[in-house]
Amino acid sequence: MLWVKAFHIVFVASWFAGLFYLPRIFVNLAMVAPDSVAERERLLLMARKLLRFTTILAVPALALGLWLWLGYGIGLQGPGNGWMHAKLTIVLLVVGYHHACGVLLRKLANGQSQRSHVWFRWFNEAPVVLLLIAVVLVVVKPF
Repeated sequence: MLWVKAFHIVFVASWFAGLFYLPRIFVNLAMVAPDSVAERERLLLMARKLLRFTTILAVPALALGLWLWLGYGIGLQGPGNGWMHAKLTIVLLVVGYHHACGVLLRKLANGQSQRSHVWFRWFNEAPVVLLLIAVVLVVVKPF
């Protein structure tokens, strides 16, 4: 199980790296001048490729996490496992954030996004907060 845990950590770190950078591309897209077609297309291509790669990384991260959860049986029974329920909620929020990135990218690509670069800068902070909470839950196990 230690190998599974090691690879889970690597894939989660890689997945989050993509989730940290993708909204930064959105910030740049929101700031592109309307007449800068080449720059806009370059940023959209970067964002599409990063979203695809990040999605590929999310699959083994989630699968290995499920393997660990079922393998160790944490949170399935008994008291003192509330932290795992909270962590699973955080995982669902991260998956939702990932999905929201895809929706936002489609809107940006179609010219339908009304969001400002400032909004995207705040949106970019969400995965940092979610990762911080998840790490504290797993390491400290506060409840």
